Amino acid sequence: MPLPPHDIDTQKPLDADGLDRRNFLSCMAWVGTGLLWTITGGVPRSSRLGAQTPAKGELFFMQISDSHIGFDKPANTDVTATLRAAIAKINALPTRPAFLLHTGDITQLSKPSEFDTADQVLREARTEKTFFVPGEHDVGVDGGASYLQRYGKGAQRGREGGGWYSFDHSGVHFMGLVNVLDLKPGGLGSLGAEQLDWIERDVKHLSSSTPIVVFAHVPLWSVYPAWGWGTDDGARALGYLKRFGSVTVLNGHIHQTMQKVEGNVSFHTALSTAFPQPRPGTAPSPGPMVVPAGQLSDVLGVREVHYLPSHRQLAVVDHTLSGNSPDAAFAAGEAAARAHATAAPAAAGAASATASPVNEVVIANFAFTPKTATVARGSRVTWQNADDVPHKIQSADNRFTGSPLLDTKGVYSVDFSEAGEFPYFCSLHPVMQGKIMVKR
Repeated sequence: MPLPPHDIDTQKPLDADGLDRRNFLSCMAWVGTGLLWTITGGVPRSSRLGAQTPAKGELFFMQISDSHIGFDKPANTDVTATLRAAIAKINALPTRPAFLLHTGDITQLSKPSEFDTADQVLREARTEKTFFVPGEHDVGVDGGASYLQRYGKGAQRGREGGGWYSFDHSGVHFMGLVNVLDLKPGGLGSLGAEQLDWIERDVKHLSSSTPIVVFAHVPLWSVYPAWGWGTDDGARALGYLKRFGSVTVLNGHIHQTMQKVEGNVSFHTALSTAFPQPRPGTAPSPGPMVVPAGQLSDVLGVREVHYLPSHRQLAVVDHTLSGNSPDAAFAAGEAAARAHATAAPAAAGAASATASPVNEVVIANFAFTPKTATVARGSRVTWQNADDVPHKIQSADNRFTGSPLLDTKGVYSVDFSEAGEFPYFCSLHPVMQGKIMVKR
């Protein structure tokens, strides 16, 4: 009988999804709409907003993430207002941050009007500049062309064609990476060979004492592969940074904050300014999570973090915007998500049963139902999105034309005139896979 998977470092048994649950829970903590980062003497740490005034020569900056401008579903019907609230927190600081880092998913559907709104709100921030990396929602329409046109010029020098870049500030080397393009079926986030080669070249000239801050959208460590929360080649990228004494990795994407420390690298994911997502494994799927009325501020807040070099540990104190514990709101939201998911398969099955000869695929809870649809040659297959987030149908072998971005209730159809197997996946969420079997 084969042994269950083990952690390669600790040799402790892992769950089937590759996670050591106890360590996962012990390293997880919550954060809010803004996080104040300071770097002193090469040591990164975070603190409660406005709790301290940076010392002379100390760098501090802000990270915000996952604004999803354009989202208007029950989890948050006014994401522009919550982004504006995050900016107000920044502007209330006694000292102006050097800059902002936005770690992706600026928009919901990559629309010009959504980018315009985000730009307008972000310009209200009293900071010198904002640095961006894209999320999958920012590149879903045109492969990132419009994103690069807006954010690939001007202040962000050294940006290469793929959207990655680096800059130096106050003795710290920053690297903005892109891991939401060219995603493969069943895979996680991906940096790709060209970007990996660039990372290796970019740091070769640096002293090993140089503090490094890496920021990207999808976490570079495998948070929860079953939901696509990780980067396939993240370990290789981090391998180029092993010789540096201080490496901090900042990500978004999962709409909650977790911390992990491995040797010289500390990982931090940030909460969205738009809506929460369930904690890994607490609901059947990721996606916008509705919390009870009046409790959204319970799951938005700030975190105070102290880095203790002698202990190589992070000490965390959490402060929600409401002052209440986030536990009750998250638990209630996750329970509601589980209940909703229980009802969804029946609804999806009913929809398929009433469709023309089982030729409809319903997208619900980040899954295709049915996962394999068998149809006669010459049939038209229709996908209908029942999720509160967009999805995008893409042929795994380029044998049929993929869909545009399908928002909630979006529909897309393909006529299959040839027999055979036609695997496909969601190019925004590549862990979602399906197959059309066309009979002769």
